[in-house]
Amino acid sequence: MIKYIPVGVCSKEISFYICDGKLKNVEFVKGCNGNAQGVSRLVEGMDAIDVVKRLQGIKCQNGTSCPDQLAAAIESSLKK
Repeated sequence: MIKYIPVGVCSKEISFYICDGKLKNVEFVKGCNGNAQGVSRLVEGMDAIDVVKRLQGIKCQNGTSCPDQLAAAIESSLKK
């Protein structure tokens, strides 16, 4: 399991797995519950790199958003 502490958003943690390049079990802790569930369900099973391309740069407040932070989390985990 990959755990990421997002910056500049209401969510306190994002966790997920990447299996064979696909996202699995994406979960946001705290934040806007409906939006977090929606994003989690929409990206389930998607190619991790495609998710980064789609979500990177989406802004909500403080110049970022939970989807943007998910993209950052995925990028960070792929670099390791």
